[in-house]
Amino acid sequence: MGKTMTFLNKTMAKTVGLCLGAMIVSSSVYAQSPSFFRIGTGGAGGTYFPIGGTIANAVSAPPGSRPCEEGGQCGVPGLIAIAQSTTASVFNAAAVQNGQLEAGLAAADVVHDTYFGVGKFDGKPHPKLRVIANLYPEDLHLVLPKGHKIETLSDLKGERVGIAQAGSGTQVAVLSMLEGWGVNRDNIDEAELGNTQSAERLADGQLDAYFYAAGWPVAAMVQLASTKGMELHSFSDEDLKKINDLVPAYIPSKIPAGVYEGVDYEIKTPAVSALLIVSSDLDDELVYGLTKALWNKNSRKLLDNGHSKGKQITLESALDGVEVLDVPIHPGAVRFYKEQGMLK
Repeated sequence: MGKTMTFLNKTMAKTVGLCLGAMIVSSSVYAQSPSFFRIGTGGAGGTYFPIGGTIANAVSAPPGSRPCEEGGQCGVPGLIAIAQSTTASVFNAAAVQNGQLEAGLAAADVVHDTYFGVGKFDGKPHPKLRVIANLYPEDLHLVLPKGHKIETLSDLKGERVGIAQAGSGTQVAVLSMLEGWGVNRDNIDEAELGNTQSAERLADGQLDAYFYAAGWPVAAMVQLASTKGMELHSFSDEDLKKINDLVPAYIPSKIPAGVYEGVDYEIKTPAVSALLIVSSDLDDELVYGLTKALWNKNSRKLLDNGHSKGKQITLESALDGVEVLDVPIHPGAVRFYKEQGMLK
């Protein structure tokens, strides 16, 4: 046994040196040797990245760490989770499907459409996608320069507009919304940029507006608001209804006044749920352990003390909207939720 463990440790050391993303999904092995678990997030200036980092911390328990009951980490024994910055929802869904990532954060509409291969993903289903939990609402921010206003989305025709990164759920949803007002790539000067780049371009006068869906407050916007200043577009109730008809996963929401410096008015805007997803290929015991770790008391402290959206990530809302999404919950997570009396 000693020789066997020595061999395993040497092998793992070599594996770590070659590829931090290597992962062992067998429950009997991940409890004994370090396993690396990649969680796809988003850009550093958004919300997915800090939330993903908190989740990675919550589910990790590296070999040799103190037991949970002794004040150590309360994650899956032997697991080292890593939050990776990506272009967000669309990329994360595809990467989970093809095994590039073990988990990812993604908007509910993207998860639904990629799983079934509908909408913008017509004919390209992602049947391996499985849900772990609903996390929090992502509010759509339509950011404008300080002192600028628009009446409706049709006012963006002819303007320089940031439509978010290619590979992001924001871009997919925004393009669908804009079509409802006759706005498209042909009549705007579009920029496919991440949130931080968009904020910088707006501040420099190179953009007239940009979209970004994320849980508030968004770091790059906090900085923009406190330096150059900015406005956020507040949608009418009629426009929110129209958006919900165009993109059903986006429902009416509000960003409170004062979230961003100088934006001292309430913003009516559409929002979509952010989900934590994994692949059906993952071992049931591993996913059960991940789900259990995500909702333990130690994780609650991490979520409450991290990004402000972490406070909205609760066990009570973990299954909100998941049933109507029709994307399966991973069996390992189902087992946990049944134990909590949340599923029959």
